Amino acid sequence: MTEPLLKPDAPFLHPDCQVHDSQFGAYVEIGAGTRLNNTTWGDYSYCDRTCDVANTQIGKFSNIASFTRIGATDHPMEKASLHHFHYRSADYWADAEHDADWFAYRASRMAQVGHDTWIGHAAIIKPEVTIGHGAVIASGAVVTKNVAPYTIVAGVAATEVRRRFPEQVAERMMELAWWDWGHDVLRERLADFRTLKAEAFLEKYT
Repeated sequence: MTEPLLKPDAPFLHPDCQVHDSQFGAYVEIGAGTRLNNTTWGDYSYCDRTCDVANTQIGKFSNIASFTRIGATDHPMEKASLHHFHYRSADYWADAEHDADWFAYRASRMAQVGHDTWIGHAAIIKPEVTIGHGAVIASGAVVTKNVAPYTIVAGVAATEVRRRFPEQVAERMMELAWWDWGHDVLRERLADFRTLKAEAFLEKYT
């Protein structure tokens, strides 16, 4: 029997990751070259290579493709300069300090990614945006507004393409909340995840 790659007690970090002030649930995988700052990862969530995620809370079973950026930090557009010399000031002058208030403000603008979501290749999700449970973000999309649960969005700026499931099915799926099932229960019901469509799955387990 082969030992599983992913573990409940520590994330699997591929090479060259930069991780700062982040927490991980069970069975999490982080792709090579990814940079994380001020992030929380729910159980079973993963990202592919070279992602950049900051100031974000990610639910369980989130599927994040390569080269995505979530919680992309903004520059201060209302000030005289966009440049970071006036908030990363210690990098430029020995007698100056970084602007702690500005960094605290940016860190407070959390993005939220729901359970069982799919963030496509090279998508961008802006700060303070909420991605609902079961939503799909198309490759290359730039998401500037909240996305409803079980909705598919695409484009720049992202707009709704269609519902992933009818509203009634989506509501029942959220009530079922299968993402809260234990690891052993998921294994026991693995065959049904593989073979049953959403409606049949709900009929069996609700």
